[in-house]
Amino acid sequence: MPQKTFFDLIYAMEQLLHYCWKHKILPLHELRTTDGRTVEVIHPGFHNHDAGPDFLNAKVRIADVLWVGNVEIHNRTSDWHRHHHEGNPAYENVILHVAEVVDTPLHYPNGEEIPQLQLTVPQYVRDNYAKLLQADAMPRCRDVLGEVSRLTLHSWLSALQVERMELRTRQIMERGRLLSKNWEDVLFVTLARSFGFGKNGDAFERWAYSIPMGALAKHRDNLHQIEAIFFGQAGLLEQDVLPEDFYYQQLRKEYRYLRQKFSLIPMDMHHWKFLRLRPQNFPHIRIAQLAMLYFEQRLNLSKLLNATTVEEVRPMFATHVSDYWKNHYTFGTETVRVGDRQLSAASVDSLLINAVSPLLFCYGRYKDNEPIAEKGISLLEQLKPENNRIIRDWQAAGVHCQSAADTQALLQLTTAYCERRDCIRCRLGYEYIRHTPAFMAETTES
Repeated sequence: MPQKTFFDLIYAMEQLLHYCWKHKILPLHELRTTDGRTVEVIHPGFHNHDAGPDFLNAKVRIADVLWVGNVEIHNRTSDWHRHHHEGNPAYENVILHVAEVVDTPLHYPNGEEIPQLQLTVPQYVRDNYAKLLQADAMPRCRDVLGEVSRLTLHSWLSALQVERMELRTRQIMERGRLLSKNWEDVLFVTLARSFGFGKNGDAFERWAYSIPMGALAKHRDNLHQIEAIFFGQAGLLEQDVLPEDFYYQQLRKEYRYLRQKFSLIPMDMHHWKFLRLRPQNFPHIRIAQLAMLYFEQRLNLSKLLNATTVEEVRPMFATHVSDYWKNHYTFGTETVRVGDRQLSAASVDSLLINAVSPLLFCYGRYKDNEPIAEKGISLLEQLKPENNRIIRDWQAAGVHCQSAADTQALLQLTTAYCERRDCIRCRLGYEYIRHTPAFMAETTES
């Protein structure tokens, strides 16, 4: 477990107070303000993740008066001043201040004292939270997963699917901004990134941005010139050690002409990663496949928008390579001829999951066209579950997936919550933290 700083621990304790307030994990005895008035929490309010008080529109009865307003929570009351809330208009309608340590009075601008409630986090909540943070095996909450209802799990996975799509949408919209909302170019860059299949994703995106699509379109009917631009912009035609490789020399000659014609600037080839890559995943092969895909014009945004099922989309990715790449993985080194090097079914599904589906979702949002956005989700629901280490860990813990939509949700859960140890914001983490010591002891024994 990474070493936590003092401020990390302070933040974590404050988050536990938020957790207890939000879920009304309150002491069984009667609650009272620091000046002795009874407190009844009718509704804790809505957790505010933006600037301003922590909980909005709470309903709290203090003595005989029902208050509706905002609640602010700190570890110590003095944090109110440390965070400079005094004088901030956003905090003038705080109806209750909650703290674990009340070490100073607080006042409204008119001098009236702000009601305060001293709230202690139950020890079992602290213990459960500590176990989650310290656990090494993933998922850390596996001890309670069997107790989570199917409805709770399904609703959380659905929310995570949308959360992941929203994240992808922001990334794609940024590409749209950089590409002046040319959605065919956005499709190319998004698809190129996915052709990196993880390890070379960043390099492929950098490469795709360097391709002058307007200039390339003038040579769309010439595969040799497409390959010259593609490999040249990738920085893979900068070697001077292949005089015997006729194909390489011809590409290099053509690229030099096109580079001068269009004022092209190639990327540094050192951005490409080869370590522990299978040869069929080498950038050379993926670029050759992209060149053929572009040349044969099987795939464009219009065709994707008209397709309704996975079976209609898959043929658009039936690409292969030119003759040279049927027995080469890199320039200058010949291998046994292995055929057309078509994309495998698993690779096509990966492209549908990571490029096509989020692009359709994003485009639908951009056009305010819900059916198009829903088509992006529908494609995920039609694809079989992904198979990787993260998904296998969840399956071993008893969470089984029906489609790629479920596995994408679990990947979002793992990267956005589990790996960040942000269990408090996770619904499964909530189930773990709230359980009593007796229940946790039973699950440990079993």
